[in-house]
Amino acid sequence: MFDWISTAIKKDPALQGNVFRKAEILLYPGMWALVFHRFAHPLYYAGLPFVPRLLSQIARIITGIEIHPGAKIGKRFFIDHGYGVVIGETAKIGDDVMIYHDVTLGAIGWWKSNGKKKRHPTIGNRVVIGAGAKILGGVKVGDDAKIGALAVVIKDVPKRGVVAGSLGRIIRKQKKA
Repeated sequence: MFDWISTAIKKDPALQGNVFRKAEILLYPGMWALVFHRFAHPLYYAGLPFVPRLLSQIARIITGIEIHPGAKIGKRFFIDHGYGVVIGETAKIGDDVMIYHDVTLGAIGWWKSNGKKKRHPTIGNRVVIGAGAKILGGVKVGDDAKIGALAVVIKDVPKRGVVAGSLGRIIRKQKKA
């Protein structure tokens, strides 16, 4: 259940060294957000409407990381520097995924869902998502992909794909008031 703690200790250079260095994992907000999620997730799927959301909101207040209790998270998932991370209800995250601070795995908008149940991304195995990246809608990110810092992803990413840059552009000009 807590295999992601040993993964963090193995992969994070800041945790290398003696037992006191390894104990610093207890200070990582990503670790606490995942602890709360691991308790809230089964309660959510057991049909309890209030308690799982309460736990996720307490975790958000404490850590600055918001993980909806409905999100499905694989093994050895690690959030490094976590503050500002948002993971939506129908997001699915594979095994051995690492994300950095200010990442959003979100929906495009409730008005765009068109009744689809899968509003949030599906992230494959061994994916790295850089700081500030936004992956929006029901897109799929393939195994071993790399999403660069501040990238905006609104289309599927193939296996071993690398994404960088923003898609921002003017799509409509306002008429004079």
